[in-house]
Amino acid sequence: MEQPKTLQSAIKHYSDEQVCIDAVASMRWPGGPTCPACGHKEHYYLKTQKRWKCKDCYKQFTVKLGTVFEDSPISLTKWLPALWMLCNCRNGISSYELSRGLGISQKAAWFMLQRLRLALQDGNLTKFGGSGSEVESDETYVGGQAKNMHAKRRAMYRAARESATLTPTGGGKSFNKTAVWGIP
Repeated sequence: MEQPKTLQSAIKHYSDEQVCIDAVASMRWPGGPTCPACGHKEHYYLKTQKRWKCKDCYKQFTVKLGTVFEDSPISLTKWLPALWMLCNCRNGISSYELSRGLGISQKAAWFMLQRLRLALQDGNLTKFGGSGSEVESDETYVGGQAKNMHAKRRAMYRAARESATLTPTGGGKSFNKTAVWGIP
């Protein structure tokens, strides 16, 4: 499945609910949908309800069941562009920017970002890329600047920087910074 490269193409691509369901289903179940209740692979799709029904236990399940999208009234047509923006914005994305971009409230955007960040942090997503596909990554250093610190804390870090034995990078610009590595 071809992934969108720009925000505009991502919003167009994920504007149809069925396309979103198919995208999440292919990420969640690469070998085809599996019943979350009994693990059975035989099922049929209820097109009008946009859910599957297991042929073994007769329980119905959606693509949202057991994911970060579960129990959310926000449709997948908003969730997937939000996920795309979170993964593809180099400097991250704020809830205000997401709310303006998707036309939702800031509170809903904050809720979405918290859930998406938790899912990305836990690593519960399927592997990136696949056989023969490229995966891009980038790194940055995150941390406070000395001019924004309290005077005592700034003096402590200045003294530590002058002592070459205490500095992890030999006193360079990345002193007291955390390295962050991202893979969209």
